[in-house]
Amino acid sequence: MNLIQAIIIAIVEGITEFLPVSSTGHMIIAEKLLGIVSTDFTKAFVINIQFGAILSVIVLYWKRFFQTVDFYFKLLIAFLPAAFIGFLASDYIDAMLESVLVVAIMLVLGGILMLFVDKWFNNPSKNQDLSWKQAMKIGFYQCIAMIPGVSRSMATIVGGMTTGLSRKTAAEFSFFLAVPTMAAASAYKLLKLFSEPGGVQMLSDNLFILLVGNIVAFIVAMAAIKFFIGFLTKYGFKAFGYYRIVLGLALLVLLYLGIDLQVV
Repeated sequence: MNLIQAIIIAIVEGITEFLPVSSTGHMIIAEKLLGIVSTDFTKAFVINIQFGAILSVIVLYWKRFFQTVDFYFKLLIAFLPAAFIGFLASDYIDAMLESVLVVAIMLVLGGILMLFVDKWFNNPSKNQDLSWKQAMKIGFYQCIAMIPGVSRSMATIVGGMTTGLSRKTAAEFSFFLAVPTMAAASAYKLLKLFSEPGGVQMLSDNLFILLVGNIVAFIVAMAAIKFFIGFLTKYGFKAFGYYRIVLGLALLVLLYLGIDLQVV
């Protein structure tokens, strides 16, 4: 992976991380289109540039992080299911990260769901104070997003809406939940890379690329978050659903025609 490729991947991450379109799926597609060979570093890069994206949440919502202990307790409850399952299924998740077919199928299925989300679940309760039970339910929904192409943002926002949260409240909690979830995933991936033979040298050789990737993802994600909150509040999910379906079907057609889209 060269610097230009890293910047493009980071732009894709920044744009898609907080949109319900699957950032991981888009980065897998971008890797293939750019001809990036799958290595331990490229796999770590895709996960670790998410750290830049979560910093944008902290910067934009920094006042909201100075809340009561109850706020952090709910974040912890929502975070634990994904942390537990992610640790146990790490190798299986890594294997799925190389499958464009899985991404395509999940894009289509998720897109179909999103065409009906506003009709099914857009009936927010008057009380928008998140309970620990709601937080736990959102945490389990987040686990579904370990399948590439599902979208962590989509899973957690829809999960929140099923509990009576408004689109805006669910989206903002999804952003907050991204901080511990993605920070833990980034840290785990780095520790795993450090423990592998040659991992420290590999990281040292590519440290500048990783740093630039995080900076680019941070800047782009800040703009994407501002856009998404306004768009989601006003228009809902349907546009994202159509986009997912079109992209997923296009990928399935290409795969059916025998065009190699697998990351090698």
